[in-house]
Formats: sequence, C-alpha cells, structure tokens
Amino acid sequence: MLNFDEETLAENVIYNGKIFQLMSNTVRLPNQRITTRDIISHPGAVALLPIHDNNIILVRQYRYAINQVTLELPAGTLRDGEDPRECAHRELIEETGYSATNLEKLFDCYLAPGYSSERVTMFLATGLSEQRQDPDEDEFIQVETATLPEAIEMIYRNQIVDAKTIAGILYFKHNKPDF
Repeated sequence: MLNFDEETLAENVIYNGKIFQLMSNTVRLPNQRITTRDIISHPGAVALLPIHDNNIILVRQYRYAINQVTLELPAGTLRDGEDPRECAHRELIEETGYSATNLEKLFDCYLAPGYSSERVTMFLATGLSEQRQDPDEDEFIQVETATLPEAIEMIYRNQIVDAKTIAGILYFKHNKPDF
C-alpha cells in the first residue's frame, strides 16, 4: 500500500481572520521531498435541509467572493467549541425564522479539501415552526421555498450553484425517496 502521509515540519500563520486562518506549512512528502502546503484552517460549519409543508426552505443572499447572489440551503460557521447540532438550531432560526423539533444528521463533507479544512455537517430539519428571523448584522437574506423537483430542476439549470446545497438536495432525493 502506498504511503500518502505528509509530515508537517513547520506551521506558518499568514493571516488570522474573523472566521479562518490562512497558513503556509512546510511538509515532507512520502518521497522525502520538502514542499509547501497553503491551507485555510476553518472551524467547520453546518448546513440544513429544512422541510416545511413539503417544500425545501432556501435562502437567497449575495456572496461577495463570487460577486453573485446565490440560492442556498441555510448554513453557518461553528463557534469555538460549539456542537454542530446546537449550531444547526441557531443558524436555522437566524437565517430562516424557523425552529425545528427534529434534526437528523445526513452526512459530513469537505467543500474544498485541496486547500481548506472546512467540514460541513448536513442536517435534515423537520417539525418546523415559525419564529422570528434573526440574521447576523452583516447578513441580508431572503427566504424562499421550492419543491424537491423544482430544486432539482434549478440544479440542472445551473440556478443553484452552491456545492453544499447541490449535495444536500441530491442526497435527500436519493436517500429519502419516501419523505
């Protein structure tokens, strides 16, 4: 079996931001060569697939990094030491104005493992009741709904381009067909 392990020889924090760190680490490869790995060290996040009245609740928001408005599943970054389930409850209310009586973990995934440690835990949120939407002061969010077939069609038409949203909706379609 091929050895894939890379040994970290030095860690260098280039930037310490509000949400993540940018690091440039020196590593020894399995063939003993030395190289650099630039990574974004991220605390992790949650995403939710909320179902209410047979509709998926989505959020529309502007994403500065791509200069585009996107339609996504609600999501948010874990706070230091926060349990993903607690974060999911918090983010659902903040972004959509709904609370859930049931949160079922669907899967974990990495969005860009080539350069980021961000791991997203996806939850199915059901048993929803309306609360008051409470977005962060820097969030401007519009709540929308779509049926599962409509959401899938939006993926195929490239109207939904967010990877976690695509993964969550397609996972749900293939693993919860009787829902």
